[in-house]
Amino acid sequence: MHGPIDFVLIEFPLDQKATGKTAEALMDLVERRVIWVYDLLIIAKDEDGSVAGIEWSEEASVELEGFASLASVQSGLLDDDDIASAADAMNPGTVAALLIYENVWAIPFIAAAREAGGDVIASARIPAQDIMAALDAAEAALRS
Repeated sequence: MHGPIDFVLIEFPLDQKATGKTAEALMDLVERRVIWVYDLLIIAKDEDGSVAGIEWSEEASVELEGFASLASVQSGLLDDDDIASAADAMNPGTVAALLIYENVWAIPFIAAAREAGGDVIASARIPAQDIMAALDAAEAALRS
């Protein structure tokens, strides 16, 4: 049994100093079994638009915001087309973490639904910006 599997591409400016907070938050989710990470790939896009994957090394760990603890996380789900699509979405002068993860928290819920005769027939991600815009509009309507 599996939970929903998602991806996220998080972009950072190349010249920004890493704090490690992003990697810490990710590891917290993994340790609390909220998510399971299938793939983590770090991609850099230079100002000229050239793209390269970042090799995992101890030296790169600091630059990679502490993500090196997940260096061995490679399921093989990502192919060259996925990586090219991610790179196309990136702005020049950035580095991005491409993450494929399973929503482990949902497994007991889905299992219970299936035991009760239910079946997941659709699933989608609603962009956070859409939700925030809808909530802002609802709040504005209440004030009117």
